[in-house]
Amino acid sequence: MTSEPRPSGAMRYVLFDVDGTLVDALDNQRLVWRTWAERYGLDPDEVHRVALRTRPMETFAQIAPDQDPHECLAALHELEDEDVRTGTYGAFDGAPELLRALRPGTWALVTSNYEHRVRGRFARTGLPVPEVVVDAAAVAEGKPSPVPYLQAAARLGARPEDCLVIEDAPSGVQAGLRAGMTVWGVNTPTAVDGVHRHFATLREAADAVLAFASGSLPGRPERAGWRC
Repeated sequence: MTSEPRPSGAMRYVLFDVDGTLVDALDNQRLVWRTWAERYGLDPDEVHRVALRTRPMETFAQIAPDQDPHECLAALHELEDEDVRTGTYGAFDGAPELLRALRPGTWALVTSNYEHRVRGRFARTGLPVPEVVVDAAAVAEGKPSPVPYLQAAARLGARPEDCLVIEDAPSGVQAGLRAGMTVWGVNTPTAVDGVHRHFATLREAADAVLAFASGSLPGRPERAGWRC
C-alpha cells in the first residue's frame, strides 16, 4: 500500500467506480462476453480473461484481429444494452444507504461503461444518480489513465487531493493514484496493489467513507486501525 495523501482541510469529495464497486455485474459481464465470443467462434473464457484487463477495442485487436472492430463493438453494445433491460443483478450491500447519506454535489460516478447503462441499472437497483457521471464517452483515455478521475474532480470543482476514489479493479486503482487522489479498495478478498486502504466489502467501508466525506477522518490513521 502507498502513503495516503494528507487532507487539505477543504471540502471532501468521493468518486465511485460503478461495476464491481456499487453494482454487482460480474456475472452479467461474463455472460455478455460469452455470448459475444460464441457469436464469433472464439473461446469465451479467453475472451473474458482479456476483456477484464483491456478496453473493448483493445480486446478486439488482441483476440479478433481479423474482424472489423467497429462491427465487434456494435455487437457488444447490442448485447450490453439488452442486459441492462433483462439481466439480473443488484447493488452491493450498503450501497443505497451510503450514496443517499452523501451530500449532493460532493460525489460522482466514474465508469468505463456508458451513462445510459448506468442509469438503467441504477433505476432497477434503487441507487440514486449524482449530478456528475464521467463515462466512456466523456474521455478519450480510459482507466488506468488519470483523465476520467481528474475530469470528475474538475466538474465537481474539487482538487485531486480532496478526493477519495472507491475502486475494485487494478486499472481503476492506478487511475486514482495517478490523479493524486486517496484510493480505497472494496469488494476484493485481498488488497489491490497500491490502495491506501482495503475493505473486503463496500458495507465495511461505508462508515469510513462518510467520515472522510465529513472531514472527521484523521489524515493518517494508525495502521493498526486499518483493515488492510
